[in-house]
Amino acid sequence: MASPKRLPYSSAGAGGGGGARRGSGAVPPVVVLVFLFVVAPSIFFVARSGGHVHVASDPRGADGNQETDWQEQLATDNLKSVLSKEVIDAIAASQQETGTLNLDFFRDHPSPSWKTDDLVDHKMNANLVVDDKAKAQNSSADHVIPLTHKAPKDGSDGHQVDTAAKMARRKLREARREKRAIDLVRKDDEALVKLENAAIERSKAVDSAVLGKYSIWRKENENENSDSTVRLMRDQIIMARVYSVLAKSRNKHGIYQELQSRIKESQRAVGEATADADLHHSAPDKIRVMGQVLTKAREELYDCKVISQRLRAMLQSADEQVRSLKKQSTFLSQLAAKTIPNSIHCLSMRLTIDYYLLPLEKRKFPRSENLENPELYHYALFSDNVLAASVVVNSTIMNAKEPEKHVFHLVTDKLNFGAMNMWFLLNPPGKATIHVENVDEFKWLNSSYCPVLRQLESVAMKEYYFKADRPTTLSAGSSNLKYRNPKYLSMLNHLRFYLPQIYPKLDKILFLDDDIVVQKDLTGLWDVDLNGMVNGAVFTCGESFHRFDKYLNFSNPHIARNFDPNACGWAYGMNIFDLKQWKNKDITGIYHKWQNMNEDRVLWKLGTLPPGLMTFYKLTHPLDKSWHVLGLGYNPSIDRSEIDNAAVAHYNGNMKPWLELAMTKYRPYWTRYIKYDHPYIRGCNLSE
Repeated sequence: MASPKRLPYSSAGAGGGGGARRGSGAVPPVVVLVFLFVVAPSIFFVARSGGHVHVASDPRGADGNQETDWQEQLATDNLKSVLSKEVIDAIAASQQETGTLNLDFFRDHPSPSWKTDDLVDHKMNANLVVDDKAKAQNSSADHVIPLTHKAPKDGSDGHQVDTAAKMARRKLREARREKRAIDLVRKDDEALVKLENAAIERSKAVDSAVLGKYSIWRKENENENSDSTVRLMRDQIIMARVYSVLAKSRNKHGIYQELQSRIKESQRAVGEATADADLHHSAPDKIRVMGQVLTKAREELYDCKVISQRLRAMLQSADEQVRSLKKQSTFLSQLAAKTIPNSIHCLSMRLTIDYYLLPLEKRKFPRSENLENPELYHYALFSDNVLAASVVVNSTIMNAKEPEKHVFHLVTDKLNFGAMNMWFLLNPPGKATIHVENVDEFKWLNSSYCPVLRQLESVAMKEYYFKADRPTTLSAGSSNLKYRNPKYLSMLNHLRFYLPQIYPKLDKILFLDDDIVVQKDLTGLWDVDLNGMVNGAVFTCGESFHRFDKYLNFSNPHIARNFDPNACGWAYGMNIFDLKQWKNKDITGIYHKWQNMNEDRVLWKLGTLPPGLMTFYKLTHPLDKSWHVLGLGYNPSIDRSEIDNAAVAHYNGNMKPWLELAMTKYRPYWTRYIKYDHPYIRGCNLSE
């Protein structure tokens, strides 16, 4: 059997003879074993440790120190290329305090500067603490890879490093938490200041006449010391209410009951008093006792922040109450403005009965030949109020220089036709001419010709006016009640757009509302040159009010495209119309066009002024303001000299002079033209 082939190898005796080769037959297996179990692992570990072998017996020798320093410098250079200077400084400082750091420490404990402060909250901090504890328990020294070969000076292990790091991180978290709290407090204070400023601004807008001038801090009073006792008592009541709320919330039942008792006593003492002279004689004692209770409450309950919040809440509540009361007042005033007083209704009924008892030959007015004479001064008056129409006619004639040249064209409805005729038959306006017509007898005025009539007969309009689910509360119904006034359902309110159709033979006519008083001769209006315009009126706009954007919906493209939102508005109530120019420019056709486009009330709400502004846009000539003063039905601050110098005083607004809610100081301008000694007026209890 052939022997196996042996592997060649070299040795120191390779140059010897054949004896040497024979004697070395058992050596190769031993060499292989030594190589596999001793030399190969040594080479492996040397290669893994960077190719350097350290002598265990002399780890601090000169060669070892140079090699270690070289490794440290290499590691430091590598870290500097990755980390910022601040991080390197932090590592060096931590190493000096706690000893050698390791890579696991940085993997498990990233620098707080690498985190976003806004994302750190209480929950994350709690989780970090739990994670630190778990990692501290699970960490092992066997897994630590040292950055250097220097041992910690104090011999501490990695657990102490983790504990110090946790303390440092905890301090950082606390610092961030404190900073966050400071920011939140600052933002909260800023929000409170904004709320207080907003409440103060709202309080400035509240009418002092509604709230009463009682606050001792108000600076706009004419005399700060006047009626100071009344104001002091009311302020004490306010503060007592604040402290009573605080006492109840903190279960201070004794002080709460005492405050409630003093509040009732002070309220009974001050009552409805608006001046010190109206107070009960016990008021000084009540002030003294209330002051003592408030002092006691302040000592026990004073908290500036809580009190300011409570006062702000009371101010806002009072503001809301004022707004609600204003809405209710608006609703009631509009409701009153829609009604006819019983005395005027009585007058109309009695006159109607007597008119239809007259023979037919006695129902005619004299001088009917003047009705179509263009050389005279013609007036158009559309009204269903007998007393108001009588004032307009009487005041015009009494101030006219040539009454015989004045002609009045009255149009009323079927209900008041007899009463209007009977009144002027019994009380003719001197030498002036008067004629009364019934709007229901205008056969040409029908739904096929007039868009307003067609709309009033539509189901949508009837639903708008007569639907059952109207707002039931006063404040909820006030906003829309103005536009549900019955006058908008009457064609008397829209006849002003059909003057040439009603009076085809006239060249000029002066339109008058029934809520005006004439104080001077008006014939000068016929001499005003309108410069080719159709309408002569007094303009009512100021710097920012009574302009077109107040009346029209400029979000609609038809309005925005055809009108200027800053165009000046003018007054209906006394207007001189050139009927020739009216026909030439087809004013009624323009009115019909816009009225048809507003069938859904998207261009403007109900009324005659908005369509008038649109119809006579750039066709209105401004009259001098002395011809026409407005606002006697809503503005209490009109200068008396302005009213006295005006040719016409207009009671536009809800406070009509024939209503009980009329402003007393303006009413004499109207009542001076009523004959209160007339049997019909006396019989219906009409009085000044």
